[in-house]
Amino acid sequence: QVQLVESGGDLVQAGGSLRLSCAASGTIFSITAMRWYRQAPGNERELIAIILTGGRTNVVNYADSVKGRFTISRDNAKNTLYLQMDSLKPEDTGVYLCNIQAGATVYWGQGTQVTVSS
Repeated sequence: QVQLVESGGDLVQAGGSLRLSCAASGTIFSITAMRWYRQAPGNERELIAIILTGGRTNVVNYADSVKGRFTISRDNAKNTLYLQMDSLKPEDTGVYLCNIQAGATVYWGQGTQVTVSS
C-alpha cells in the first residue's frame, strides 16, 4: 500500500514563502489527479490546487484564494508532489493535505501544519 507523506509546513511571517512536499512511498500508476487541500480551523476542507493528468496534457487549476501566489508541480522521478506558496497571508493558516487519485483509488497524506503570523 503506497503511503503519502507531507512535509515542509512551518511557522512563517506574512509575505513569506514555503514549499510543501508530498512524497509517495512507491510509484503510483495511472494517476488521474493530484490535489492539495487546506483545512483551516473551523472551516471545511478546501481544494486549493489540482493537476488533472487524464488527458494528453496536464490541466492545472487553483482556488481563487491562492491563484497567482501558489504553484502546484510534480517530480515523477521522485514520486513527489509539491506546492510552492508565496506571498503568504494569515488566512493561509491551516493543515495542508495532499491527495493522489488513480482511477477509483485515492491516497491521502496525513497533513502538514502551516501557520502564517501577521
